[in-house]
Amino acid sequence: MPYKLILVPFLALIIAQLIKVLIDSVKGKFSWSNFNHYGGMPSSHSAMVAALATVMAKEFGLSSGYFAIAFAYAFLTIRDAVGLRYQLGFHGKILNKLIKELPDDKEDKYPYLQERLGHTYIQALAGIILGIIIAILA
Repeated sequence: MPYKLILVPFLALIIAQLIKVLIDSVKGKFSWSNFNHYGGMPSSHSAMVAALATVMAKEFGLSSGYFAIAFAYAFLTIRDAVGLRYQLGFHGKILNKLIKELPDDKEDKYPYLQERLGHTYIQALAGIILGIIIAILA
């Protein structure tokens, strides 16, 4: 069914984001705004692209061009989440510390940078597993 090719990946994304809000809530950091934030456990990017690749495999087969494209897209997205975006968050954390050390009149000139942008390998793996399970069950 073609609608599954769109709905299932977005369902995986939404479920992953809700899980993040629940985990933050258990840690005492509940905020609905976290529903729209990057980073955290599990990776919603990984969940979405893993679900997409899985529904493509189910619908068209592992040897199809559609699955190959979805798999390559998933690989690049997950690699970006654990590589580049993780490093950007790390840089944001360091820059925020440096800015806090500035005198107050200079500190206010710089915006607060997001520190939770990317994912660890475990967060990405959790997202991949979640996305595959959701796609298989759909």
